[in-house]
Amino acid sequence: MPTAGVEFAKVSYTLPGGHVLLRDVSLRLEAGTTTAVLGRSGSGKTTLLRMVNGLVMPTSGEVLVQGRATGAYDAVTLRRGIGYVIQETGLLPHRTVEQNAGLALELAGRSRREIAARAAEVLGLTGLDFAELRGRYPWQLSGGQRQRVGVARALALDPAVLLMDEPFGALDPLTRAEMQTMLRGLLEQMGKTVLLVTHDLDEALYLADRVVFLEAGAVVADLPAGEVLRSDNPHVKDYVNAVHRAVPV
Repeated sequence: MPTAGVEFAKVSYTLPGGHVLLRDVSLRLEAGTTTAVLGRSGSGKTTLLRMVNGLVMPTSGEVLVQGRATGAYDAVTLRRGIGYVIQETGLLPHRTVEQNAGLALELAGRSRREIAARAAEVLGLTGLDFAELRGRYPWQLSGGQRQRVGVARALALDPAVLLMDEPFGALDPLTRAEMQTMLRGLLEQMGKTVLLVTHDLDEALYLADRVVFLEAGAVVADLPAGEVLRSDNPHVKDYVNAVHRAVPV
């Protein structure tokens, strides 16, 4: 049986007031695969993703990373093994491109020489010219460049798991397509276990091996990416029809 990079075992999450955000979710993300999670706003996608790095702990059930429950990890150790990319990048405005890309290495106590070498490497992997951009600040970059730096930073410690929460949602369509092409090539090359939260069905089908649909905190469909467009599942059909509407002539 393939090794699970991440596993959700009957996971639920209830807010203090009693509102249920996740309901008995069981998923197994095989190591080295990319899984996309789609659903309406408020369906529990980001809550599910944030359970992997321990930012949210389940009310019941457990999340396992490489076979070990997140609650059994030291939080710092857990998060150093997981890359995290968010929509607005979260780059520190007072730090240069090189310093942002190497932040995780700095926090891990690596030497300046090692940080500089690895920052150059991961920035190059995302298609950025290290020599040209290393001294620039986030405000001096385009949106696509900032997002590439965010991806590079997430990869700096060579994590086994990569979490991506609407990473390209703020980009224009052309830049978004360029980023998707870059990311697909990276994922094929690096073999990470990836959990991608997105509203973009086409992005999910392009990047993921598998697509999971959430509705009101529950899994309503779990399909290989190649089966999504021909699925008879009503939740999937509704999503596909909403995205691929016919344009009146």
